[in-house]
Amino acid sequence: MKASMEKVLEAESPVKAKRLSRARRAAILKALADPRRLELLERIAASTCPLGCAAARAALPISPATLSHHIKELEAAGLVHVEREGKFIYLSLQSEVWSSLVASLTSIGQAHPARS
Repeated sequence: MKASMEKVLEAESPVKAKRLSRARRAAILKALADPRRLELLERIAASTCPLGCAAARAALPISPATLSHHIKELEAAGLVHVEREGKFIYLSLQSEVWSSLVASLTSIGQAHPARS
């Protein structure tokens, strides 16, 4: 299952994707299903500059190995950009992917109006 998800994510470049496929949206939402991962993404998004892993680790009560796992999952989903400078790692939100996800979820809600 993980290999097939990675193939879907590789097939769609986060930069080129204006409209996300159903499989891509599912992979992103699966990555966001973990509360710690969602909290990490919120911290990355709230940061005015790329967030260093040391700052992320200080904000979240998790082990370095768990932080690394969450970063890899968010990166695989295309939600964060990981920049390595020597032994330091900086994280930033892939805002175009996030915007595409929000737009696709909004379109679902608009296509099916609430029933009274």
